[in-house]
Amino acid sequence: QVQLVESGGGLVQPGGSPRLSCVASGSIFSINDMGWYRQAPGKERELVAVIGRLGIRQYADSVKGRFTISRDNAKNTVYLQMNSLKPEDTAVYYCNCRLTAGATTGSVWGQGTQVTVSS
Repeated sequence: QVQLVESGGGLVQPGGSPRLSCVASGSIFSINDMGWYRQAPGKERELVAVIGRLGIRQYADSVKGRFTISRDNAKNTVYLQMNSLKPEDTAVYYCNCRLTAGATTGSVWGQGTQVTVSS
């Protein structure tokens, strides 16, 4: 069984720079896209950033220039470096991986980590 575990959230002051991490574990054959999504109260879940296996990145307009996504394929880990945080970045951040495990290819979600930006 594949599991994604996120870490690095918490209470952050405006302008802060936390880094989120997400580790995928289990009987994984390969991981294609790795990404971060977020869901703020009363809003739909939205894409924050995604990175392909070869390193091609895509960002939401709202985080371009402030957030950086990266991955370590040897560790099955994806990171989200968040800089210049704003109160509107407050949300639960979810890791998502599209991967192959056994004979199955599909999308797996982490449990989410809360990021609260407040002074």
